[in-house]
Amino acid sequence: MWSGWAEDLADRLEAATERRLREPLFTMLGYDAATRQARPGGGLISTPMARLRDMTAAVVRAAGVGDEATDNAVQAAWHAPDPVTLAHPLADLSALFITLRATGRASAIATSDDRDPTIRTLRALGVAHLVAAVVCADDGVANKPAPDPVLHLCATLGVDPSRAAVVGDSPADMAMGRAAGARLVVGVRTGIGTDHDLAAADVIVDSVLAFA
Repeated sequence: MWSGWAEDLADRLEAATERRLREPLFTMLGYDAATRQARPGGGLISTPMARLRDMTAAVVRAAGVGDEATDNAVQAAWHAPDPVTLAHPLADLSALFITLRATGRASAIATSDDRDPTIRTLRALGVAHLVAAVVCADDGVANKPAPDPVLHLCATLGVDPSRAAVVGDSPADMAMGRAAGARLVVGVRTGIGTDHDLAAADVIVDSVLAFA
């Protein structure tokens, strides 16, 4: 999802500024162009889009581009990836959420993406009606790795954090769950995080299907 976007953004910025910005941009984003993968802990993994845009502008300014020219270049180059087109489920998500709900468990989502693309993606995947609550980067709640998203969701659903499980694929997810005092923190190998990156988890599983 992110590789094509990062490379296209670099192309657009370099065209707009006539500067070589690819290397510092990819360093900031935590993007490895050789493997076409995002690195754990990099900007792409858990940084809201609005913040990524500000960080991108900082990269351009650091290359010696003036403030006005930077603003114009970022305005011309910036675009958000379309998650509806690019996101592909790694499991039968409808079956998973239905199974969880049948056991009395509520499923909620804490994401570093904005609300509009998040809701559109959930609808496209056919699971929006199976998710009890969602907290997004532009909802005014402090973002991962702060505990706030989990605490907000628990308050919304009337669940004590000590009875909640946090499932994620990045170090920020693990830190968020720990900081919130979740009963169980689960790392999933289907994302970008290695076992080392997910070491703070209580348990690491190969797939979310482990919960089905």
